[in-house]
Amino acid sequence: MPKEHVEAVRGIYEEWKRGNFRAGVDLYDPLALFIPFADFPADEYYIGKDGIRDFMLAFLAAWTSLTMAAEDFVEAGDSVVVTTRWHGFGKEGATPTERRVFDVWTFRGKTVVRVEFYSDRTEALEAAGLSEQDAHSDS
Repeated sequence: MPKEHVEAVRGIYEEWKRGNFRAGVDLYDPLALFIPFADFPADEYYIGKDGIRDFMLAFLAAWTSLTMAAEDFVEAGDSVVVTTRWHGFGKEGATPTERRVFDVWTFRGKTVVRVEFYSDRTEALEAAGLSEQDAHSDS
């Protein structure tokens, strides 16, 4: 099943790269938990499809354009760690923003039960039960 998880998440990021941020919603468990990275302005977590949708709408509203492109996928049992590069222009200024984020997608069967974003790769790998030495890319 882990290879299927990687392929499912890879498909989501292919769509996100095109600007289709609705991709992947069908994989979320009704009680899926989404946790933005610790330094994100909204110090909250979001539950279920509606909660995640509400977060994404508010998050995307702050951008005039945004792309989220996956650079690397690491299989970690029931989780997938994704290295993602964000590039966009916020509504607050004309300066482009670029950020590398590490996303951990956790599955139960074929359903996503948790998505958490990290600013640090080591923390993301540890959250998925891996060390840097254990991490093997599945790009």
